[in-house]
Amino acid sequence: MCRTDINEYLENNRHWVADVLAKDKTYFDQLTSGQQPSALLLGCSDSRVSPSMVLGTNLGELFIHRNIANVVSHTDLNFLSVMQYAVESLDVKDIIVYGHYGCGGIRAAYENNNNGLIDNWLANIKDVIRHHQSELDAIADTDERLNKLVELNVLEQIANIKQTSVYKNALANGNKIRLHAWVFDFSTGLVHDLKKKYNITPSIA
Repeated sequence: MCRTDINEYLENNRHWVADVLAKDKTYFDQLTSGQQPSALLLGCSDSRVSPSMVLGTNLGELFIHRNIANVVSHTDLNFLSVMQYAVESLDVKDIIVYGHYGCGGIRAAYENNNNGLIDNWLANIKDVIRHHQSELDAIADTDERLNKLVELNVLEQIANIKQTSVYKNALANGNKIRLHAWVFDFSTGLVHDLKKKYNITPSIA
């Protein structure tokens, strides 16, 4: 995949605006009136897994936060603030943890090499590895093992969300939040629902 001339993005934007207005002259007027997203999505920063493109959403439909390996860290005030705003101000009822196979952050955590500053962030994933070490060691193929770790990491972040003050306060106030564990496979373009794959009850994910 070749790199794009950065100026092409601005040209693409002008074409996009023209196409949108040709279909709906009030499109941008609707955007300026505010947002009512259907879900909060926590995804990975990887450039290949753009949630809006993969899920076919329009502007205003998803409230999105992205970081390396879609981690919910209890010390990450950035994500926690995003989550609080989504739940308490935007009245979002669905939260999606959106991982992907072939995740570089997952691989780096598993290989456990010295990567500098990012190792502090990857420690969150190393905890997942430690909790599931025997299960991972039982998988002979490296790619399959890493794919399994991707899935385990998504499920672990679901568990982490349930431990946040934002989630607990929402439940205490009668605001039931639905949690979804999804994994994107960019080799096929499909998004897999781990709840269905592992027959997990809705209350867990």
